[in-house]
Amino acid sequence: MLILASASPRRHELLTQAGLTFSAEAANLSEDLLPNEAAAAYVQRLAEEKAQAVWNAHRFTDGSEDPLVVLGADTCVVVDGHILGKPTDSADARRMLELLSGRTHAVLTGIAAITAKKTVRDLDITHVTFNVITDAEIGRYISSGEPLDKAGAYAIQGYAARWIPRIEGCYFNVVGLPIARTMALLAQAESDTPVVEKV
Repeated sequence: MLILASASPRRHELLTQAGLTFSAEAANLSEDLLPNEAAAAYVQRLAEEKAQAVWNAHRFTDGSEDPLVVLGADTCVVVDGHILGKPTDSADARRMLELLSGRTHAVLTGIAAITAKKTVRDLDITHVTFNVITDAEIGRYISSGEPLDKAGAYAIQGYAARWIPRIEGCYFNVVGLPIARTMALLAQAESDTPVVEKV
């Protein structure tokens, strides 16, 4: 039994596209950055905390015939060492889009899968290049509402695609879930092989 610890419709669509059967439940927890926390550590911590919270809420459903697996994920955009999460309002969305305009940034997604026996985690990084965006274009985009619930204030699969001439890495990671890595992680979570931490 697989539960996605996320309310993200994009992640839901990607897992469905990959042929998985699952339910989804958001984990309500603080997504505040810890002092001096690096972006990679931040998204991996949140992915694991989300998965753990949902696992704890459903642990009674775990059984030997149908073991419970909970998948957590968190995505952020990084430019100039600054982490861009979801914008707080239209002005914040504009600030983010102006930062991204005409530059290359990184999109990081942490993923974690939890079972009764182990926790496994991974990280995917994609570099995304933006063309220069005019003030008028930014205004139109913000008025559409699309940027307001997206990390970095844009959706690569939406209107913002017109500004992205190149990416290096997994496209699906930018949407919100690196599918190939996620499938490998779930296989690892469900296998009997012990976890070997990467150094």
